[in-house]
Amino acid sequence: MSITIRTAVKADCNRLLELIQELAIYEKAPLEVTVSLEEFENAGFGDNPVWKAFLAEENGIIQGFGLYYIRYSTWKGCRMYLEDLLVTEKMRGKGLGKMIFDRLIEEAKEKNFKGITWQVLDWNDPAINFYEKYNAEFDSGWINVSLSNDQIDKL
Repeated sequence: MSITIRTAVKADCNRLLELIQELAIYEKAPLEVTVSLEEFENAGFGDNPVWKAFLAEENGIIQGFGLYYIRYSTWKGCRMYLEDLLVTEKMRGKGLGKMIFDRLIEEAKEKNFKGITWQVLDWNDPAINFYEKYNAEFDSGWINVSLSNDQIDKL
């Protein structure tokens, strides 16, 4: 098995959206992915890109990715926010997640980010076990809060 870790390019966006849909299915929210390919491409490769991703490729096929953006903390400064980390179901348990996550850690060091933040669903034991191997801190003191586009429009 020959795995390559590389930075995503615009041509990868269609495959990334396929994997994002796979992640949404795994997380029991398949109808929540509403971003268009055009919007996704523009957000990553337009005039003001807001995300960056590292890919795990096996024989030219993207089998996993880690996508992040910069989050600013008034207390800590610039931090990496890991939006998604996914390895395809058939490739799980083969070290791709570790390779991607290690590359994200390297990126955080290179860019002098003040830390990495992400979320994990409380029922996702495989992911929790994975992050525990890195001695990650799990913060139960915060509640996720959001407004949807529809809710914002009604305000």
